[in-house]
Amino acid sequence: MAISATIPGFAIRAAAESDVPVILAFIKKLAAYERLAHEVTATEELLRETLFGARPTAEVAIGYIEGKPVGFVLFFHNYSTFLARPGLYIEDLFVDEAYRRRGFGRALLLYVARLAGERRCGRLEWAVLDWNEPAIDFYKKLGAVAMDKWTVFRVTGASLTKLAEA
Repeated sequence: MAISATIPGFAIRAAAESDVPVILAFIKKLAAYERLAHEVTATEELLRETLFGARPTAEVAIGYIEGKPVGFVLFFHNYSTFLARPGLYIEDLFVDEAYRRRGFGRALLLYVARLAGERRCGRLEWAVLDWNEPAIDFYKKLGAVAMDKWTVFRVTGASLTKLAEA
């Protein structure tokens, strides 16, 4: 399914398995932008398995300007017990630097917001690095509210293995 944005020549479509190399390239560009390139362990094989395998755990949409991929959004369902409704969580939203400030990022976010509405989700969430002022300003202009009283915790790698074995 391709969704046309109000931007001439720009369209968004759900990613297919054949898009895995494009998805991985965007992930690496995002990691470089966030100064976290050293943390990327994703491979095309892992992306195929987790996005398009027997039990997909996330979805991706890619934005194209005149057929050229210029941005992507990766998201998945979460759940709110207080609302008793699913939500959507945006893990990554990225637009190539040369194509920023043209409305493509907003269009990708709106794509997910519309899916959230269609799926009767109670909320749409994402995280942003505290130093990323352009993104923070962009999100606030869209009506997003920072969840300042919440702290994200994460367990990964050896710590996750140790916890699972406890």
